[in-house]
Amino acid sequence: MKILHVITTLSTGGAEHLMVDLVPRLRDAGHEVELCVFNGGRTPFRDELERAGITIHALQAGGNVYNPLNIVRLWRLMRAGKYDIVHTHNTACQLFAAIASLMCNTTLVTTEHSTSNRRRKMSWYKPIDRWMFGRYSKIICISEIAEKSLREYLSMPSDTITTINNGVDVARFAAAKPNEELAAQFQGKHLGMMVAGFRWEKDHTTIIKAYSLLPDRYHLALVGDGAKRPEMEQLAKDLGVAHRVHFLGLRSDIPQLLATADVRIMSSHFEGLSLSSVEGMAAGVLIASDVDGLREVVQGAGVLFEHGDAQGFADAILRLDSDAAYREAVASACRERARGYDIGVMAQGYLQEYEKLRK
Repeated sequence: MKILHVITTLSTGGAEHLMVDLVPRLRDAGHEVELCVFNGGRTPFRDELERAGITIHALQAGGNVYNPLNIVRLWRLMRAGKYDIVHTHNTACQLFAAIASLMCNTTLVTTEHSTSNRRRKMSWYKPIDRWMFGRYSKIICISEIAEKSLREYLSMPSDTITTINNGVDVARFAAAKPNEELAAQFQGKHLGMMVAGFRWEKDHTTIIKAYSLLPDRYHLALVGDGAKRPEMEQLAKDLGVAHRVHFLGLRSDIPQLLATADVRIMSSHFEGLSLSSVEGMAAGVLIASDVDGLREVVQGAGVLFEHGDAQGFADAILRLDSDAAYREAVASACRERARGYDIGVMAQGYLQEYEKLRK
């Protein structure tokens, strides 16, 4: 098959990271797989995919991904590429591919990555979403809670909607060695780490507040970038913890960074199925918000704290740090849970859905 995946950017994020792990595996399974990126600026993820030999089509460099010209650019690519499957991710790609498909005969597949988004709160947008999703031959949700949420939102029965759990390269994270430079920097300190873009659905605020409640030996590393980063940097200064909250920016050595941390953190307002939480569990202890999309993955393995409860998070950190037997039990349970979300299982599920659409 000839397959095109379409995504808005290759910056930090679950869907973006998924491309790094998934696209080369689909290619290695014997298919011709390319990637279209609306904003094709240089990022560690783009560099990694190009090193893997993946062809990347960039529609623009910087600017607004909702630029209407991207409809024409995408249509031209879809028409010229003669793809068997065009698989989209993120809202702009979903909508623009649906519009472009009116002008060319293409089988569309999309992945719904979240349990909620801003447009679902706008009643006037619902008819647009119903039309858009109606253009797709298959809608893949990344978790059962994401599928349930989408079905309730669309208010229409559909046999085109299914669930294939997101996955990561579990072995890569389980076997990673600590980053030596970072380990030396925080020797004798306790290091928590959160890998997430600074976007509205992520709850960095609660975690930074929690570290203001912890003693000075407790440090926090935040990996990623995004529009809300300056606000979080200011919050750390206002709370007097700027010397203990470290903003590491975009990084390509995530497995090594996670291996360096004492605990891994995922604090969100909601998730679809958090790849970062699975990666964190593959590396050891994970602490996460008790919210949709995290609860289903973490409960019974990692540690959940009540959404927005800075003191509850701080208490969880202190217990893990003071009770070695408890900490090791949590780490073992996390690693076992992560093995159920391996990227190989996900890739096979995608290929099976593609084959069904070709029959």
